[in-house]
Amino acid sequence: MIIGVPKEIKSNENRVALTPAGAMELVRRGHTVYVQSSAGEGSGFEDEDYIEAGGSILQTADEVWGIAEMIMKVKEPIQEEYARCRKDQLVFTYFHFASSEELTHAMIKSGAVCLAYETVETKDRQLPLLIPMSEVAGRMAIQQGAKFLEKPVKGRGVLLGGVPGVPPGKVLVLGGGIVGTQAAKMAAGLGAQVTILDVSLTRLRYLSDVMPANVITMFSSEYNIRRLIKDHDLVVGAVLIPGAKAPKLITKDMLSTMRPGTVLVDVAVDQGGCFETTHATTHADPTYIIDHVVHYCVANMPGAVPFTSTVALTNATLPYAIQLANKGWKKACKENHELLLGLNVVGGKIVYQGVADAFGLEMTSVDDVL
Repeated sequence: MIIGVPKEIKSNENRVALTPAGAMELVRRGHTVYVQSSAGEGSGFEDEDYIEAGGSILQTADEVWGIAEMIMKVKEPIQEEYARCRKDQLVFTYFHFASSEELTHAMIKSGAVCLAYETVETKDRQLPLLIPMSEVAGRMAIQQGAKFLEKPVKGRGVLLGGVPGVPPGKVLVLGGGIVGTQAAKMAAGLGAQVTILDVSLTRLRYLSDVMPANVITMFSSEYNIRRLIKDHDLVVGAVLIPGAKAPKLITKDMLSTMRPGTVLVDVAVDQGGCFETTHATTHADPTYIIDHVVHYCVANMPGAVPFTSTVALTNATLPYAIQLANKGWKKACKENHELLLGLNVVGGKIVYQGVADAFGLEMTSVDDVL
């Protein structure tokens, strides 16, 4: 199979979909890998590294998209890339369709085969291609939240870990999945007082067992959220419904009950955000303020640490990419139910329920497109 790796062009996105090591594994199996020139530079990989691994360098995105049977990306195609997607071309990337009706219609129009990292799912309900970036984003949520709690950037002026004689900051984590767990661990490590909410008692029991003493667990309800946000310094939104829009757990009216300079970090922004006042921001302009509350809603948080993120992502995606390349997408999806669940839009038809529900569009059974 001919595999193309274009350079990411979303604002401040420095990741690349495939490391040179990943390229070598595909080439070793008889496949051809074309990488756009400088695509890996932001992650610390030079064109020469890909050539040494057996890949080939093309100068322009149009060349890569034009020749590839399978495109491997990190982020969803943006407007200038829509026309590059072509009928029956496999595009393997994060799509997060439920957060963008424009993208959904563009991919329907393209006729491409859109296999989304974020909905590939194992039998035990794990999301193996989302987990590594969720781990990065969860940890970064605390790193960035701590930064924007500083007074010069309009935060409350609170040091999360406190100092002797001064109590630590208080962190509220909404959601006890991968993102929430990593955020709670990081915040606890800094010495903050952490409360983590979830609707699963099974998950809360697990977290209660593994978390340090400065993390407490609580059942998630609107009542508890409204009560806790009044005196917490940093709130991390870490809820996820695979392939669907995130629920709005913090509404605009709640902002007036928070202390000025409270920081909200919405890691669910890729799926529309779990705060009513969320709108996507970039690393170049990461925050905005509503009712004296600082919002950090960067839609590609792991892009700020591209070396770590790129290596972690390739570690997860490569086994699936090899299956797709070796067998073709139809056979691979028929034989691997995990990949089958990654299919979102195929040949102009929506085949994933969460995407259809997000915009009230017609759903086609995935069996019909196989």
